[in-house]
Amino acid sequence: MYFFTCCVWWPRVFCFWFPAVMSQWSGQEDPERYLFVDRAVVYNPAAQADWTAKRLVWIPSERNGFEAASVREERGDEVVVELSENGKKAVVNKDDIQKMNPPKFNKVEDMAELTCLNEASVLHNLKDRYYSGLIYTYSGLFCVVINPYKNLPIYAENIIEMYRGKKRHEMPPHIYAISESAYRCMLQDREDQSILCTGESGAGKTENTKKVIQYLAHVASSHKGRKDHNIPPESPKPVKLQAQNPVGELERQLLQANPILESFGNAKTVKNDNSSRFGKFIRINFDVTGYIVGANIETYLLEKSRAIRQAKDERTFHIFYQLVAGAGEHLRSDLLLEGFNNYRFLSNGNITIPGQQDKDNFQETMEAMHIMSFSHDEILAMLKVVSAVLQFGNIIFKKERNTDQASMPDNTAAQKLCHLLGMNVMEFTRAILSPRIKVGRDYVQKAQTKEQADFAVEALAKATYERLFRWLVHRINKALDRTKRQGASFIGILDIAGFEIFQLNSFEQLCINYTNEKLQQLFNHTMFILEQEEYQREGIEWSFIDFGLDLQPCIDLIERPAHPPGVLALLDEECWFPKATDKTFVDKLIQEQGTHTKFQKPRQLKDKADFCIIHYAGKVDYKADEWLMKNMDPLNDNVATLLHQSTDKFVAELWKDVDRIVGLDQVAGMNETAFGATYKTKKGMFRTVGQLYKESLTKLMATLRNTNPNFVRCIIPNHEKRAGKLEPHLVLDQLRCNGVLEGIRICRQGFPNRIVFQEFRQRYEILTPNAIPKGFMDGKQACERMIQALELDPNLFRIGQSKIFFRTGVLAHLEEERDLKITDIIIYFQSVCRGYLARKAFAKKQQQLSALKVLQRNCAAYLKLRHWQWWRLFTKVKPLLQVTRQEEEMQAKDEELVKVKENLLKVENELVEMERKHQQLLEEKNILAEQLQAETELFAETEEMRARLASRKQELEEILHDLESRVEEEEERNQSLQNEKKKMQSHIQDLEEQLDEEEAARQKLQLDKVTAEAKIKKMEEDILLLEDQNSKFLKEKKLQEDRIMEMTSQLTEEEEKAKNLGKMKNKQEMMMVDLEERLKKEEKTRQELEKAKRKLDAETTDLQDQIAEFQAQIEEMKIQLAKKEEELQASLARGDEEAVQKNNALKQVRELQAQLAELQEDLESEKISRSKAEKLKRDLSEELEALKTELEDTLDTTAAQQELRTKREQEVAELKKAIDEETKNHDAQIQEMRQRHATALEELSEQLEQAKRFKANLEKNKQSLENDNKELASEVKVLQQAKTESEHKRKKLEAQLQEFMTRATEGERAKGELAERSHKLQTELDNVSALLEEAEKKGIKLTKDAGSLESQLQDTQELLQEETRQKLNLSSRIRQLEEEKNTLLEQQEEDEEARRNLEKQLQTVQAQLFDTKKKLEEDVGVMEGLEEVKRKLLKDVELSSQRLEEKTMAMDKMEKTKNRLQQELDDLMVDLDHQRQIVSNLEKKQKKFDQMLGEEKTISARYAEERDRAEAEAREKETKALSVARALEEALEAKEELERFNKQLRAEMEDLMSSKDDVGKSVHELEKSKRTLEQQVEEMRTQLEELEDELQATEDAKLRLEVNMQAMKAQFDRDLQARDEQGEEKKRALVKQVREMEAELEDERKQKALAVATKKKLEMDLNEVEGQIEATNKGRDEAIKQLRKLQAQMKDYQRELEEARASRDEIFAQSKENEKKLKSLEAEILQLQEDHAASERARRHAEQERDELADEISNSASGKSSLLDEKRRLEARITQLEEELEEEQGNMELLNDRFRKSTMQVDTLNTELAGERSSAQKSENARQQMERQNKELKAKLADLEGAVKSKFKASITALEAKILQVEEQLEQEVKERAAANKIVRRTEKKLKEVMMQVEDERRHADQYKEQMEKANSRMKQLKRQLEEAEEEATRANASRRKLQRELDDTTEASEGLTREVNSLKNRLRRGGPVSGFSSGRSGRRNLNLDSASVDLSDDDADSRASDFNETQVSNVE
Repeated sequence: MYFFTCCVWWPRVFCFWFPAVMSQWSGQEDPERYLFVDRAVVYNPAAQADWTAKRLVWIPSERNGFEAASVREERGDEVVVELSENGKKAVVNKDDIQKMNPPKFNKVEDMAELTCLNEASVLHNLKDRYYSGLIYTYSGLFCVVINPYKNLPIYAENIIEMYRGKKRHEMPPHIYAISESAYRCMLQDREDQSILCTGESGAGKTENTKKVIQYLAHVASSHKGRKDHNIPPESPKPVKLQAQNPVGELERQLLQANPILESFGNAKTVKNDNSSRFGKFIRINFDVTGYIVGANIETYLLEKSRAIRQAKDERTFHIFYQLVAGAGEHLRSDLLLEGFNNYRFLSNGNITIPGQQDKDNFQETMEAMHIMSFSHDEILAMLKVVSAVLQFGNIIFKKERNTDQASMPDNTAAQKLCHLLGMNVMEFTRAILSPRIKVGRDYVQKAQTKEQADFAVEALAKATYERLFRWLVHRINKALDRTKRQGASFIGILDIAGFEIFQLNSFEQLCINYTNEKLQQLFNHTMFILEQEEYQREGIEWSFIDFGLDLQPCIDLIERPAHPPGVLALLDEECWFPKATDKTFVDKLIQEQGTHTKFQKPRQLKDKADFCIIHYAGKVDYKADEWLMKNMDPLNDNVATLLHQSTDKFVAELWKDVDRIVGLDQVAGMNETAFGATYKTKKGMFRTVGQLYKESLTKLMATLRNTNPNFVRCIIPNHEKRAGKLEPHLVLDQLRCNGVLEGIRICRQGFPNRIVFQEFRQRYEILTPNAIPKGFMDGKQACERMIQALELDPNLFRIGQSKIFFRTGVLAHLEEERDLKITDIIIYFQSVCRGYLARKAFAKKQQQLSALKVLQRNCAAYLKLRHWQWWRLFTKVKPLLQVTRQEEEMQAKDEELVKVKENLLKVENELVEMERKHQQLLEEKNILAEQLQAETELFAETEEMRARLASRKQELEEILHDLESRVEEEEERNQSLQNEKKKMQSHIQDLEEQLDEEEAARQKLQLDKVTAEAKIKKMEEDILLLEDQNSKFLKEKKLQEDRIMEMTSQLTEEEEKAKNLGKMKNKQEMMMVDLEERLKKEEKTRQELEKAKRKLDAETTDLQDQIAEFQAQIEEMKIQLAKKEEELQASLARGDEEAVQKNNALKQVRELQAQLAELQEDLESEKISRSKAEKLKRDLSEELEALKTELEDTLDTTAAQQELRTKREQEVAELKKAIDEETKNHDAQIQEMRQRHATALEELSEQLEQAKRFKANLEKNKQSLENDNKELASEVKVLQQAKTESEHKRKKLEAQLQEFMTRATEGERAKGELAERSHKLQTELDNVSALLEEAEKKGIKLTKDAGSLESQLQDTQELLQEETRQKLNLSSRIRQLEEEKNTLLEQQEEDEEARRNLEKQLQTVQAQLFDTKKKLEEDVGVMEGLEEVKRKLLKDVELSSQRLEEKTMAMDKMEKTKNRLQQELDDLMVDLDHQRQIVSNLEKKQKKFDQMLGEEKTISARYAEERDRAEAEAREKETKALSVARALEEALEAKEELERFNKQLRAEMEDLMSSKDDVGKSVHELEKSKRTLEQQVEEMRTQLEELEDELQATEDAKLRLEVNMQAMKAQFDRDLQARDEQGEEKKRALVKQVREMEAELEDERKQKALAVATKKKLEMDLNEVEGQIEATNKGRDEAIKQLRKLQAQMKDYQRELEEARASRDEIFAQSKENEKKLKSLEAEILQLQEDHAASERARRHAEQERDELADEISNSASGKSSLLDEKRRLEARITQLEEELEEEQGNMELLNDRFRKSTMQVDTLNTELAGERSSAQKSENARQQMERQNKELKAKLADLEGAVKSKFKASITALEAKILQVEEQLEQEVKERAAANKIVRRTEKKLKEVMMQVEDERRHADQYKEQMEKANSRMKQLKRQLEEAEEEATRANASRRKLQRELDDTTEASEGLTREVNSLKNRLRRGGPVSGFSSGRSGRRNLNLDSASVDLSDDDADSRASDFNETQVSNVE
């Protein structure tokens, strides 16, 4: 994250700030340190006391600007102060002293909040914040930024998210806060915004604009759905990261526009490594929703003079260096690029930027252009123009001797330039050296001087680059423009240079300073004037303040057009005069503006400045050199026209406005009029630079005035680019220039916070609830009452006409009070809720207490029964039984039954009511029917029929109209569908043609594939042969590896011997020197061998004549080989053709894809139309059904009427007689009516039939179109499948083609190698043939040569041995020697084989010479055999090369194994040390771990752990006691045995003594027995001594045991007491846990409620409160879960302790094993060294034998075997090619299979199509049936109507009077019937709702059941946990009792042991020396217990006890 561009300009939008240090932020620093102030340091009471006591003030200082001092004494106007830094006293004027703010205002974020607002306080605040890393500070309405010149971690994505959606005062100062406020104001107020970044060069304007763009691209990205929609700002390469984390395309382009502009418009200056040499206004457009919809960039004042010359230590624009450094070879040749020092316009050569690489930056620029969708041609054209600008500077002009005319001696640069720009060289040189100038009305060629020519070239270079830059900006705007989405509002970012005050300033500085004057005026306008105007409008009392920044006079001085004219107007005026100069301009300026207040003349004549202007920032001296030329910007119009007529379109486009330039005729002087260029100005073409800039500036200011500005002031802290250094005077000057101090003052003195009355009342009425009465009240009055109630100071607010104004900080205070009020309300609400919940919980607790008593009873019962086996069996079986759950299920079902019954009762009641209502309706209906029967007559029926027919007629007419409209629509659709069908058919034809072409291409590819598969099969056969050979080589490799192992053993020996690596290094260096000397010797010997070889070659020339015929045959074979090579080339050409065909196929596939996409779109449209047609069809069917129902109703009514008619006929009969006469009169009328009616019906029926026919036709067309659509869809699917298959095939074919190409290239390489090797073989064959003939004559020479070769081989072997001892640096030389050795051996073998083959071939050739005259055919076979032999020879050559490679690989492996063994040795040593360290560390860690466990374990964990320890110790003591008891028993038994043996010996002694008297002869035997007895006595003495030692050891052990037992007793007593206490504490904790948990839960609820209240203020609702209640319930459950987790964790801790102990033991064991392994490895290394030496000896012996064998082979070799080998190789080659062919055939079969699959898929699609067609036909048949039914129904209707008419002809006239009454009754009946239907429908709806309610209740019941089951399961779990806890308590008590008992037993056993030991001692002291006592020695040695034995682990104790028992058993046996 880089800040401003002072050193690093390039790492793009995301590596921005101040790259004085290029190392990027590592991510370890805390970003909040650079944003937030540490208030603990600021609010220091000691500092506050010091400030009040010392009366600290600021005094001016030359070094620090201002220094802190304390006032000591006042002397009138002077004050004596003491400096706080060094304690020195000084006298200062009172006016120079400035007050100091209290310490609490240190590092304040907004300097407008300072109580003492002065320059010293502002500087001190900025300095403190800067030294703390806080670079951003607010000052009223704008933000001050100081360049840190180092990396700051405050621009990451998390920082953007931190500021997103936050208000400005809620977050610390940052550029993101300014951007966020502008963005939010734009969205809320719908007002355009602008952010103005100004400051000096190097202050950080450009990087701040990039920060704003970055923030807006992140916040306003249109791709909101993605989580990673921005690019991380730390990324140095944004393009690549964008590919991984994609943002929107527009945002991405907007971010990438900046790097392109920087490369073309930024340069390195003395102040800044990435200085923007142009101003820009970036306008980002947003839509209504706030998304970015486009952008536009406007640029101002490009410093184009930098393109031709630069100051010292500065660079031109970055693109020049990037292009020269980063262009590739191809691009360099295209652009005719040269080195940096070859270009004159690169004044200082290649000056590099620290930490930047121009080559990498060039690549990033190209990537950015690609992202901006620049085409390759555009990029190349731009780079050509850049190269051409550099070539302009290389054109050198010289002055001719006699004249001033310029000449071009060398036109190479001009040729390059014209080549790049597309011009003619001759025309260009003519236009430069002698251009055509218009004088009057004629054109004259004028020769140019050297200075004029140089000026013209430089002007052209500048103009070309400027036009390129303008085109680039236009192109970027075109890419960023989104005309489809119009922007609702925009945010403009202005990045323009600040004031530039140099010693002498030119025209560019005037323009920049003029711009800054306008911007400062805008700032003053917004900050001061608008504020005061608003105060006036609102009627607030306000004293106007004059801040001394009246900028209008200075602006008028520069821009006024006349009366008097300003600087720019006078400059334009002078440009029109032909003989005007810079001096005349200055004179005229002084004459016109000499008396202006802001203008000053030069004081002295010697002054370098021409005039001086007093700007708001200070006085600026201007030098008017070349101002007229800069303003006119003249160009050579001859060259300009050439450029306009360039063959390069890009160059011609750049120079399209050639008519608007100022030509040479204006510069040279015009003769026509006083204003010589008036004839051009009439057309409006000639415009000066000043005019253009003024217009662009006025447009910019107009846009800025229409926006809401946001000001960012960038400040440069020092000119040295050092981080952490701030020069006070420099910063103060910038603060004055930027107007920061005045802005702070006006903001502080005014009322910046203002609110509309209504909003103020709506927001803060909560603070004054009773101040405003109910009813209507004016807003102003309401606010006044609220202010009175709030009791605010009158100075803090003003009430205007529509708003209320506040000073800073007042609204914040009101907001805090409002938040407190809201929190109080919420707290009260929460307290009520909590009270309710607490009461509810208390009731629940009471229930739980009663339940706990029940649980205790059950637990007591359980404790009694738990050890009963039947109870255990019962508890295990009970859950498996379903009977236990029946009660629960029955309860649930009973509840469900109750609910269902209730619902049923409700439903039954409703049904009863509905039935009652229904019966009432039926009764009413019956009554009405009876009335109708009584009152109606037959005539009413006919009239009713007539009315119905009339209504039906109207309905049918409406239907007709609808049908006609539908018919028209259908016709239009039909036409559109037919058109689409035609298009689709044409489309399909094209696709079919393309498919045919592809099929043909595929068939060709398949044929080629067949051939290729055959080749592949042959190659596979060759591979099999190679694998056989490989297996042989692997065997050889194993032998070599064995030798390598021997070598490695020797190496290890040598490495062990070498103690110091330094000595070894010196020795190796000496060895290298020796080896180099030996290599030189070997090269000399090789030269001698070559000399001997040459001698042999000379001797073999005699034999060449004899082998001429053989050579002829070989030449024929060569011809055949050439043919084969031609075939190979043809196959390669075919491969190239196939590649071309592949590319064509790919193009066709892409076209097919596009066509398929179009077809899919058409299909979708067809589907939509089909759905519409189906809807119409459904509507028609519904209408038909309605007609049917109506017909049925009419039939029913007619039947009822017939019944009535029969009843009334009798009554009517009497009436008929009376009315016969009237009927006759009416008959005629009725007949006429009938006729009319019949005709109308016939017409309607005909129209209906026509409509139906038309509809049928339409439906047929529709069906046909649908079928076509289906066919097209199936064809599309087929095409898609074919496309996918073709793509798969294409990919496979491409892979195969690549394989073939690689194989072909390998074949070509192999062919070349084979050709070379064949030449070598031929030469070797010639040599061998010569050797064959002269072998007998020159055997002596050969023996001598063999001896010399042996000696040479021995030398090479010695060299190889020495080389193997060296390391990796000699590996290359070793490989070379090995290769040479192998080649010598192979040459010898090949020579032997060639000699044998030659002997055989000579015999065969002689036979063939005899046979050639008779059998020509045999010669052909021989030739083929020779070809095969040659192929085999080639194969053998390949095998030999493979062997060479394998042997080299084996040597490499030997070296690698050697190095690996060395590394393993080192690693083992390191591992040994590491293991030792690990052991020591583990011991320490275990001690620490034990301590930590003692501290961290909870009560239950300690309890369980101690219990386990006690059990383990008890077991150990038991085992020890048993072992001691056994040892004592065995000792006693041994003692008894010894006593018995002693007694026996004494008896024998007595017998012997008695036998001595009897037998005096056996003296010799007695002497022997005496000796044996003496020996036995000595042994017994030694045994007794040993026993005494052992007894002493046992006594010592006993004492130790006693001490340990006493210690253990004390420990056990303590442990028991602690355990008792812990048990009690645990019980108490278990009792209290529930209460504590509830209290904790309540505390958590309170904390959560408070936190939510502070965050959300008034936005909390009742729903959120309910959510909190639910959350607390969940938290309670989670707390219970955490309890369980804690219990599980305690168990885990216990397990981990045990595992740690086990791991400690394992580590000890591993360390011992590692030591053993080390020793064994050392022994193995010694063995390997010995084996290595032996293998070295064996190798030397084998090499001697090999040399002897080689000599024998060379003497006895013949040329037969070589031919046979060649034959075999050629046969193998043929088989390999056959295998390749088979492989190709296999691939073809695979392709055929795939083709069959595709055909199968096509068939399935066809079947689906047929099914669709059949379904369409079925639907058509159904439609026809519906139409038939419709016709039949209509016919029935007509019949019925005719029957009715025939029956009631006579009764029509008589019953006309009664028709009206009957109609009224019918209408009433219809209404009643409709009402009854409505009631029925309502009842049905109610029934449905009832059913839905029943279902919902069932669902609720199920949910309640699930909840009950969960609750029951939870209760069971709690019960189980309680039971487990109680079991653990009882177990602990039982174990404690057991331990107590075991302790007592052990104490008793130890006392018994001590007694037994004492008794043993006494017995042994009494007894004498006894024999046979050695059996118990080993057992008693085990009793030598030392102090360490007590601390042994369980495993060691068990193992020793078992060993002890085994030894005892063996002793007993």
